[in-house]
This record gives sequence, structure tokens and C-alpha cells, in this order.
Amino acid sequence: MAEKGIAIVIPPEGFRDEEFTIPCAHFASKGIKTTVASMRRGACRGSAGTPVDASISLAEVKAEDFDAVFFVGGPGTPVVRASNESMRIAREFAAAGKPVSAICWAPTILAKAGVLEGRKATVWLGHDPEYGMDTGKVLGKFGASYTGEAVTVDGAFITADGPRSAKMLSEEVEKRLS
Repeated sequence: MAEKGIAIVIPPEGFRDEEFTIPCAHFASKGIKTTVASMRRGACRGSAGTPVDASISLAEVKAEDFDAVFFVGGPGTPVVRASNESMRIAREFAAAGKPVSAICWAPTILAKAGVLEGRKATVWLGHDPEYGMDTGKVLGKFGASYTGEAVTVDGAFITADGPRSAKMLSEEVEKRLS
């Protein structure tokens, strides 16, 4: 069966550049296809200025078309987390048993979608203004156990705490695709 690749979900503005570029380079080096999705098709920009073109919108992401999904974090995360489409995507991939990964602030997207309930996960530890608590507690609010690890793997769910863990997260996602 031909590899379908990974849907990489980024905020239209303010994704964490290294959390996008490091995994993309790793996946490309392994011959894994990536497709960038955002709130809308077209130009997106990282918090450090990296320009990226989203070839599809979140509405176009379907679990049947990909082998895995990867949510990139950064200051634009709340915009993606507010989207019903991102909730649907997380739930659809989880229901299909496909790898669901997120880095930095983005594991809170998975938590809000309800797919981390009863699971272990990690996240960038910082204040989440929407919930008025730190991000580790946000995971707990939605039933996940915050580990504080650089990368946490719990079944098909792979979460990482930030840019320094981007390579390790990419390797864990790759393992689940082999």
C-alpha cells in the first residue's frame, strides 16, 4: 500500500518555526510525504518569520487520506484550538487508530478534543490565558496525566514539550509509520 504521509497542522500565524522545519526535514529525509494544512489554504507565517504555504485547509483533512497527523505549536495555537475542524481532525485520526502527535502548546488541542482522556501526555509548560492556568493543568482539566517529559508516547499519541524535542518527536512518529 502506498504511503499517504502526514498531515501537518499549523496556525496561519505564529507557529513555532523549528517545530515545523525540523520535523519536515526529518520526514523528507526518510521519504515520508507531508501535507501542510491550516485554517485556510495559502500563506502562513511562523513566529520567527518562516513563510509556509498551506496546500489544504483544515476542512480538507480527512484521516482516510493520511497515515498520521501532527499539530505544530507556538503562539498561534489558540486559533487552531478554537476551530471545530481541528477537534474533528484529532477525533477522526484517534478513532482510526492512526498516530496523533502534537508539540509545544498544541497538545492542549488534543486534550480539548477529548482524545487524551485517561492518557499520559506532555506539553510546553506555560500560562494558558484561555483557561487561566498552566498548560500542564489544562491537560489535567481534560482528563490527561501531564508527565513533564520531553516526549511522551501513549499508544498512538505522541506529544512533545517544544522545539528542543522536535527531532525526537519526529523519530517517534516515524517509528509508528514503519
